[in-house]
Amino acid sequence: MRPGRAVGTHITLGGDLTVGRLGFGALRLTGPHHWGPPARPDKAAEVARCAVELGVTFIDTADVYGLGANEELLATALHPYPPGLVVSTKAGEVRPSPHQWRVLGRPDYLRQQAELSLRRLRLERIELFQLHRVDPQVPLEDQVGALKQLQDEGKIRHIGLSEVTVEQIEQARGVARIASVQNKYNLYDRRYEKELAHCEREGIAFIAWKPLAGTARPAPDSALARVAAQAGATTTQVALAWLLHRSPVVMPIPGTASLSHLRANMAAADIALDDEQVTLLDEE
Repeated sequence: MRPGRAVGTHITLGGDLTVGRLGFGALRLTGPHHWGPPARPDKAAEVARCAVELGVTFIDTADVYGLGANEELLATALHPYPPGLVVSTKAGEVRPSPHQWRVLGRPDYLRQQAELSLRRLRLERIELFQLHRVDPQVPLEDQVGALKQLQDEGKIRHIGLSEVTVEQIEQARGVARIASVQNKYNLYDRRYEKELAHCEREGIAFIAWKPLAGTARPAPDSALARVAAQAGATTTQVALAWLLHRSPVVMPIPGTASLSHLRANMAAADIALDDEQVTLLDEE
């Protein structure tokens, strides 16, 4: 493989919370349609523990993942949490049925869910608590204000947003300091380029969810396939490496229920792409 350029392996959230840039999305450690607990909780717990053993220091979950079962599983598998491990959670959506996700951002509901997440995760304070979605029926200032109140009470440390625009980020920053933005972003879906650029300028972490979409089986003549062949790596590993090279504020959170996929994903942190390869992927 040609010599590549190194990238930073860590990022500091909110000025004082340092985590590894390659995290783990825990959504898949749930039942079918992410409804209820997984069929094999022991296997799911093993994946969570292996992630930490492999160096993950940032795990992403949410109150609606498995209807709370995901948070409970992480606590069962990992509590007492090792020093430096951040388990971040979110509130702002509800699940009326296995096939429905609906936004709900009423301040009293957000506060209730934060309290339940604290209980399920066995925490006294959640290090990063994110607004899962912006509820268009509730003023954004009120939604962020509820999180700011929780922060002032010492129940959450940092506040994050998910699936937001630049305008919404700035609106929220008028109420509280925003440590992170979690938007869908990957090699083949870059609709949030403007938001990523804004986060980079403002020193806000950009958590990329669904970072591997479309990258497992690219066209044989694609730039991704060519670079993977050059690097002696899988296309998904190169896709993760590209995200780490894309910007120093990007934090990919690939999720899996497979130990082998988890190990392969974490190995992507060791892939150094050169400038030519990064340019090829940028133009993909």
